[in-house]
Amino acid sequence: MLSLVGKMRIILIGLGVVGQAFLELLELEKTDLYGKYGLHPVVVAAADSSSMVYNPRGLDVPSLLRHKRSRGTLRGYPDEVLDIDLVRDVDAEVVVEVTPSNFKTGEPGISHIRAALQTGKHVITANKGPLAIEMPALVEMFQHKGLRLLFSGTVGGGTPFLRFVGKCLSGERIVSIRGVVNGTTNYILNRMEEGKSFQEALREAQEKGYAEADPSNDVDGWDSAAKLVILSNWAMDLGVTLKDVSVRGIRGVEITEDMLSRGKTVRLIASADESGLRVQPEEIDKRDPLVVPGALNAVSFTAEISGRHTLIGKGAGGRETAAALIRDLVELKLYLGGAEPCS
Repeated sequence: MLSLVGKMRIILIGLGVVGQAFLELLELEKTDLYGKYGLHPVVVAAADSSSMVYNPRGLDVPSLLRHKRSRGTLRGYPDEVLDIDLVRDVDAEVVVEVTPSNFKTGEPGISHIRAALQTGKHVITANKGPLAIEMPALVEMFQHKGLRLLFSGTVGGGTPFLRFVGKCLSGERIVSIRGVVNGTTNYILNRMEEGKSFQEALREAQEKGYAEADPSNDVDGWDSAAKLVILSNWAMDLGVTLKDVSVRGIRGVEITEDMLSRGKTVRLIASADESGLRVQPEEIDKRDPLVVPGALNAVSFTAEISGRHTLIGKGAGGRETAAALIRDLVELKLYLGGAEPCS
């Protein structure tokens, strides 16, 4: 049985694919988390879009997951609570915020993150919306309060793009970023190389679960733009938000036989340099390391001294993103224990 030493109480907001995968991994890894890091995570509260549950002694995670999956909702669960603000009213050390990204208002994520800030709680999030809209202000406010805002799961899913540049390129000035950071559009463009039309490739992406029923955020470039904002602020300290990005998606793009015969193809490239931030389809050499297959992501960071560094990996997936949340939880525990942060 795990000791209560090192206990970290968690409020989980959002029980979609990522939230459920986070609970699964937390349960699976709890013995190792305590053995390696002295971390004993206890989920004391959780919420989906329809209801909330709370138990100050800790929720029964396997039971909670069974209920959610069998009924599709937390309603009717024994620890269900009404008329309570989980973030403001529940005692906990950290809020894990994984509600869907909203690139217009950032809600409800921004309100959850602000409530955590106001009540002295650290935040771990995979929600891109609040950071795309208010990242510079949010980061500054958390630093001012002596709290941590961790967000490695917002870019690249389980691939540690943010951690890579924060740890492996520390001490260097990053002068530019170029990346393929949306797996849905990358899959579509790969299939278009093989002769599919845009609509055929999009339909396939939806059938495989890469694209939503409404794919606008992906194919119109907004998901890539949000990730570019996060990458640029983290790696280049630009202090930008979504309104600073020029955005054009892949609707209307053609990949011709002539283009392919010249060794070229098209990718949706998110880039940041001294001339600004852009998301747009670009003709690119097929030998470029950013030309990755399927739904993979790839990001190149160009450092002033050591040059170009490219990291490639899975850009999405519930378990992959949940793994990033777990890494952030470990980093928070190490930080609170006095260790240097690794991102």
